[in-house]
Amino acid sequence: MSEGLSFHFDVDGDSFTSAGQASVQVKKDLRRLGVDPEIIRRVSIAMYEGEINMVIHAHGGHAEVRVTEQAVEIILEDRGPGIADIEQAMQAGFSTAPDAIRSLGFGAGMGLPNMKRYTDHMDIQSTVGVGTRITMRVDLPQ
Repeated sequence: MSEGLSFHFDVDGDSFTSAGQASVQVKKDLRRLGVDPEIIRRVSIAMYEGEINMVIHAHGGHAEVRVTEQAVEIILEDRGPGIADIEQAMQAGFSTAPDAIRSLGFGAGMGLPNMKRYTDHMDIQSTVGVGTRITMRVDLPQ
């Protein structure tokens, strides 16, 4: 795995039922590579939260997952409305999800905080009216 592996996923923004398919596939791929189950759990949670956010707020996007000997890197990118106040969005419980989404059990305002909690590094780049790019990294034991 010296050169690393890369996986690409399109996230369908029109379906909650397909949200999470990328994180499930990554879980299977990491398991096949022999990655520690705790690392797989952390990657899966962070990625699932990101997928749900892309469905709720951005009508989809895409995810890139890169696996090297040092880390699992997840890049989520969408062309949604962007995040107006990243600091506020990072507060547990803060949500801009519409009531219809909340009635489905989503949009509790834990997505971004959980993404940060389960990764070793997270960077958010967002421009209102353009979209959002989130880069996360989970370090692998050396």
